[in-house]
Amino acid sequence: MEPPLPDLPRHPLRIADLSTRRDTTFDLAPSAPEREAVAAALDIIGVKKLTFSGALAPVGRRDWRLEGTLGATVVQPCVVTLAPVTTRIDEAVVRQYMADLPAPTGGEEEMPEDDSIEELPATLDLAAVMIEALSLALPPFPRADGVALGEAVYADDGVTPLTDEDTKPFAGLAGLRDALSKKDN
Repeated sequence: MEPPLPDLPRHPLRIADLSTRRDTTFDLAPSAPEREAVAAALDIIGVKKLTFSGALAPVGRRDWRLEGTLGATVVQPCVVTLAPVTTRIDEAVVRQYMADLPAPTGGEEEMPEDDSIEELPATLDLAAVMIEALSLALPPFPRADGVALGEAVYADDGVTPLTDEDTKPFAGLAGLRDALSKKDN
């Protein structure tokens, strides 16, 4: 059995305790054990650096807007060789928290154009926002420098394998052109 991971970082802010007249600034820099927990939660090799800073500003009487900057250096496995790939991430993070967010009705609904709008929680965990933003900013298919995906070719014995080149829309026409040019010669 694996040892338990240290808890993920937490930085909860109770919305009712915040000033509605000025911005509430924040600057998070998780410790090394917390970064290890984040890496484990995101299933990546490591998080070398991680910062999240910005402000939570009141909007109107009951809504809030979070604007921040996420900075991170992450290590992920290469999708081809599994070698460690280090990536620097600098991402703007914007979230809008609305007190009266309309609840979805039953049935099918279109996704709203603005995906930064969320329901206003009683307590907002800035570390959870940071981890979510990091997970969304991670490269989905990290590759080590100079590594190409290559081509896998499979076929039964005695059968000519189908290659990527053969599946291109005009590959058949190229073969027909070659056959006609040989016939004309």
